Amino acid sequence: MAQFPPPIESPEIKYTKLFINNEWVNSVSGKTFPTINPCTEEKICDVQEGDKADVDKAVAAAKKAFSLGSEWRKMDASKRGLLLNKLANLIERDAQYLASLETLDNGKPYLASYFGDLDVTIKVYRYYAGWTDKNHGKVIPIDGEYFCFTRHEPVGVCGAIIPWNFPLAMQACKLAPALACGNTVVLKTAEQTPLSALYVASLIKEAGFPPGVVNVISGYGPTAGAAISEHMDVDKVAFTGSTEVGQRIMMAAAQSNLKRITLELGGKSPVIVFADADIDTAVETAHFALFMNMGQVCTAGSRVYVEDSIYDEFVKKSVERVKRRAVGSPWQPTTEHGPQVDREQFDKILGLIEQGKQSGAKLMCGGKRWGDKGYFIEPTVFADVDQNSVIAREEIFGPVQQIMRFKTIDEAIEKANDTKYGLASAVLTKNMETAMKMSSAIKAGTVWINTYHVLAGAAPFGGYRMSGQGREMGEYGLRNYTEVKTVTMKISEKNS
Repeated sequence: MAQFPPPIESPEIKYTKLFINNEWVNSVSGKTFPTINPCTEEKICDVQEGDKADVDKAVAAAKKAFSLGSEWRKMDASKRGLLLNKLANLIERDAQYLASLETLDNGKPYLASYFGDLDVTIKVYRYYAGWTDKNHGKVIPIDGEYFCFTRHEPVGVCGAIIPWNFPLAMQACKLAPALACGNTVVLKTAEQTPLSALYVASLIKEAGFPPGVVNVISGYGPTAGAAISEHMDVDKVAFTGSTEVGQRIMMAAAQSNLKRITLELGGKSPVIVFADADIDTAVETAHFALFMNMGQVCTAGSRVYVEDSIYDEFVKKSVERVKRRAVGSPWQPTTEHGPQVDREQFDKILGLIEQGKQSGAKLMCGGKRWGDKGYFIEPTVFADVDQNSVIAREEIFGPVQQIMRFKTIDEAIEKANDTKYGLASAVLTKNMETAMKMSSAIKAGTVWINTYHVLAGAAPFGGYRMSGQGREMGEYGLRNYTEVKTVTMKISEKNS
């Protein structure tokens, strides 16, 4: 990954069918759907559209692959690690093609696809490859003449429903821990961005995973996604996406077989800038926190709270930085900012910008469509935003930064926690006492101090409140994919 190859601006589309039982198949219905290039609004290709009938086939394959006596169930844990490492190597081998495919289908700058998404993806697979033979139980010294121990066993058939903003990385965050623990998987891609996940499916087969261990369905949430959530033979669902869909999945899990769930949902993350922070560094950190991936990040630092004494200067410098942000073709190495993923997101974001204007917030720059084709939106900054306005409370999921004031540390804490979400946050200050107080007080699954968007395969990730349930990544992520079994054996008779 150190050497930087040029992009393939027209990558060959190699896989558009469903991947079930290590075979490429058409959907049962015969239906297809188009995937659209967000830079041009033109169709890239048609992809097979899976629905309930296809999910049933995939689940049956996964269930068979998980059955007692199957190749996968009998496989040594260390060999599962070798397979995961081989998959990581294959992804690294084809990184140029995969990054190009991701940029074509998603619209993100090629440099971000290559150095961001691919790098994270490879590291996550390698991290969990190391856990395959280390996910063990404990010996427990209970009272009496007994030998008591626990086993960590795979849950079974896992459904994975991934979003469109980081298709490769989100696929890895679901597949890697599930496979490391010995589960089988039915994965649904996002309908906006199916292509990279389908190509990885081909690498899964090439790596040597047995048939049925991983199955990949392209389709829509209300059909394929719902079928996974409601399926009586799916033992666990991992979902990343909106809070509203997460709630529906939770209901489906409860109404079906009480399958366990992991939900990584929306956010409205605060970035709190204290007056003692280096202002130029703080401006750049807050800029990156929000505008990374065109604002299409669940952890986006969209609520920026700035201490009153530096507020005006911070706003001025933030606007200057946004005006320097390079918007354009994602294939160019100088481009920082590509299009939004589709028409729906494009229209939603522009609508929320209009609501921001109507709320009385000051539009400092941006706020309009960029260019005459594609789903490009100008990077946008609002100042003097009301804490109770729609743009300060709703997840925009786009390039819209909101900057607000605070005077005291207690006010900063109160405003930061005044949200239904709790995914991420940041504190920018040189005072470590302030940083530690804030890290304890903020209700969020992640608190970054003097940085943002730092994620690692070893570090757990997830949210409080309506930002989700459970944790992904790290050792904590294994808990979602294992059942704990207690075994107690009598070892002697007491003397009479």
